[in-house]
Formats: sequence, C-alpha cells, structure tokens
Amino acid sequence: MADGRLSLGSPTLAGARLTIDLDALAQNWKALDTMSGDAQCGAAVKGDGYGIGLEAAVGTLKDAGCRDFFVALPEEGLRARAVDPAIRIFVLNGLMTGTAETLITNRLIPVLGSMEEIADWNSQARANGRRLAAALHVDTGMNRLGLRVEEAMAIDETDPVFDALELCLLISHLACGSDPAHPLNEKQLTAFNEVRSRFPSVPASLANSAGIFLGPDYHHDLCRPGIALYGGAALDAHLAANPMRPVVRSEARILQVRDVAAGDGIGYGSAETAKRDTRVAIVACGYADGYHRRAGSADDRTGATGFVASVPVPVIGRVSMDLTAFDVTDCPSPGPQRGDWITMLGGPASLARVAEHAETIDYELLTGLGRRYERVYAGLAGDGTG
Repeated sequence: MADGRLSLGSPTLAGARLTIDLDALAQNWKALDTMSGDAQCGAAVKGDGYGIGLEAAVGTLKDAGCRDFFVALPEEGLRARAVDPAIRIFVLNGLMTGTAETLITNRLIPVLGSMEEIADWNSQARANGRRLAAALHVDTGMNRLGLRVEEAMAIDETDPVFDALELCLLISHLACGSDPAHPLNEKQLTAFNEVRSRFPSVPASLANSAGIFLGPDYHHDLCRPGIALYGGAALDAHLAANPMRPVVRSEARILQVRDVAAGDGIGYGSAETAKRDTRVAIVACGYADGYHRRAGSADDRTGATGFVASVPVPVIGRVSMDLTAFDVTDCPSPGPQRGDWITMLGGPASLARVAEHAETIDYELLTGLGRRYERVYAGLAGDGTG
C-alpha cells in the first residue's frame, strides 16, 4: 500500500475497479453523528458494508468514533467482531435457529422480534448461568419483523420469560422515512413512543438514515444510519439534494473501440439501433458485476450514462453479463482507446442517476457490487480494515 491506497486484486487481471473513499465514509458518519444531536450514532454495516467491504467499513467507522454496529446475519457479526473486540454488534435478523452458541460466544446481541425468540434466548441465558443482552424489535407499521404493538404493550418485564435477559435497546423501523410528508412516519412515531413508555429504562432507536433527516423527534437515544453513510440519498431524490459525500467510484476498462454504421443494431436483441455513424467503446463490466441490465438502452428508452473525463457517454444497447457498450462518438479526438477507463458510477454518474435508469434504488446498486472488481481503498492512512 502507498499514498493511503490499498488494492485488493490484480489491476492487470480485473476488468473493472472500485475506488472506495474511506475519508468520505468517515466524514459522512461524523456529519450524521452531528445531525443526531444528543442521540448516539451507530452504523448499519450489513450487506458486506453496503457493498464496500464489511471489515473496511467497521474499521473506518470505529476509528471515526462509532461504537454500535448493526448487521443482518450472525456471519456478518463474526466478521465485525474480528475487527474489534469492544464494539457492540446487533444482529437485526434476530435469533435464527441454531445460532445461539455463536451469538453468545462472540457477544453478538440478537434483535428479538417474537415471543418465541424471547423465550428461546431467555432459556439460553439460563442454561449458561448468566444474563444475556438483547434488543427488542417492535413492528410499528412495516409488517415485517417485530412484535406487534399490542404484544409489546402487554409484556410484563417480571414475567419469567425475561428473568435472564438484559434489555439494552428497543427498536422499530420506518417504512416510509424517505418521504418526510408521508403520514405513516408520524403514525409510527406515535406508536413507538407509546411502546417506549412501557420500557422507560431501555434506550430506544427508531431512526435509520431517513429518520435522522426527519428531525430530533425521531432520534431518541441511538440512530442507526445505513445508506447515507455510503453516499446514498436518505430522502427521495426529487425531494431534496443529497448532502452526503460519494464513497464509491466504479470504472471499467475499455476492451475494444469500434465503428457502428447508422441503422445497425448493437448488442443482444439489437435492442438499440445506431441513429448515426457511431463510435462505440466496449468495457469489461456487466450485470455479473452489479451493473444492472435495466441500465441499458433500447430504441424506446434511454439508458444510464458513463463518463470519460467530464464527457458524458451514454450506454448504448443492452447490458450483458460481462460487457457494456458506450457511445463515445462525442468525445474529443482521438477519443478513448483500448485500455482506457470509463466511469460507470461516481462523480456525475451518481448513485441516484444510475439507479433511476436501472429502475432500482441506490441500496441495490451498492449491495450488488460484484466480486470481480479490483478494489482500491483510498483516503485514510492505513488499510481501512482495522
């Protein structure tokens, strides 16, 4: 490693590269921590750290001051624990069958969302002869995981099913937080506050990235941002500008530049016909690398746009598994050549713009980044892996 950059993989063998700005990740967390006010600010690192690499994310955020981390699965929890023995790690998917021993041994805290899970975890605590930490998940309107509000309100903490548990967090999750005007936000907040009154001594957490932007009423004791940490938009793109710093930049290597005559089709299905004599660059990146097929173009729809320096180069034709074609006709002479790079994600090719053309969301783009990229961690002294 040199100049704060750590390369994983071979730059001579990979067809595309990801540059991950760990400084931007740290600065995004610090900005969200400030926005969280009196509440602590944790971090969601599930989905392999939203695609950037879980270990790099945990190490960077820990160094920035984060102490509470949220994963989806025990396997992710083990990876996070290997980075640091002291951080708190919550497993959002709860107590999956057969995982209790792993959670106990590695001090992973399950987010319990049913009375069955609560009873199971309490039995594990009794069997181990010690109290075990647990978070309690209440569903306030998403209808996914979690106790129903009426179930939570009926809980008696003196019930034997809780006698070996140490409740350390009460959580719920916003279903429509990205739209600040959606009436479900206030409805969920009211329901969560009602349940919170039932557990006055237990710290509470409702705010994800969007919840932080909704304001102090949603912050409670602990915020747990995800997408905003990694440069994605917490609020719907048409509602507000995204203030977060971009973290990921992807570039693909040009394999061949070819001339296509007006009227000729390009790619599978000849989905797009060249409207003019066109200069086309073919790059070594496709949907196997997480660049979605729907980001391609056809005669009846425009696709995403890449960039050569500051010059926009539209995708032309369908994205295939390993290859994508870009129209580079408008690049200044002599134009891009074999071995040059096209930026597919990052800079003007923002997460939101590419996601819109791909008919998806920035979450899916990030977490779907493939393993074939050369990965370059840049921006912080050290390797960013803790």
